[in-house]
Amino acid sequence: MEPVASRPHMPGYGTLPADRGTGLLPWTWALARLRESHDFWLATVWPDGRPHLTPVWAVWDDGALWFSSSPRSRKIRNIRAGSAVSVSTEDPESPVILAGRAELVTENDQVLRFVAVVNVKYRTEYPVEFFSPDQAVVARIRPAWAFGLVSSDFDGSPTRWVFPPG
Repeated sequence: MEPVASRPHMPGYGTLPADRGTGLLPWTWALARLRESHDFWLATVWPDGRPHLTPVWAVWDDGALWFSSSPRSRKIRNIRAGSAVSVSTEDPESPVILAGRAELVTENDQVLRFVAVVNVKYRTEYPVEFFSPDQAVVARIRPAWAFGLVSSDFDGSPTRWVFPPG
């Protein structure tokens, strides 16, 4: 099910009504950027409230953004401690930003799917055995909402997408 698009509330930025400027961006616009971005910026929060920002490789698949990391990495420890996450595509001129919760994926069929998709996107040959609980874990972010804009139409393109619960 596609998320619902609306103009985000951005007081002081002079944003136009949803029917002016570029108008609301279609979800297909965001999907293209999520699929094509080589690098992403992932933000988590330490248990004491400090922010943590790090680049990651990630793939958009099955309505979620997937990435992997060492089980001892700060981002994974933050996720295990309950941190919400935000992630952005690499292009600051036409970004897509997701927010939600990440979950660690352990089901073998899901890990196999991730390995296949990541190997195609990044032209790698990671064996599935690499993704073991002691070496590399797989995480999936199912966004609660997303935000995107085209900087050349800063006041007429901002779009917020809200995902149905579940």
